[in-house]
Amino acid sequence: MNAKWEFYQDPQNLWRWRRIAPNGRIVGSSSQGYVNKSDCIDNAKRNGYKG
Repeated sequence: MNAKWEFYQDPQNLWRWRRIAPNGRIVGSSSQGYVNKSDCIDNAKRNGYKG
């Protein structure tokens, strides 16, 4: 089973991503927030997101 990717807005309304392993543990996350969701997705793709 593959990891699950989540895109969400933090309390400052900045977009972030996190990668969740099949066992439910977070195994990766964005180190910064993004104003635009598309920028967040681009960063996730550089970190392995295939979306």
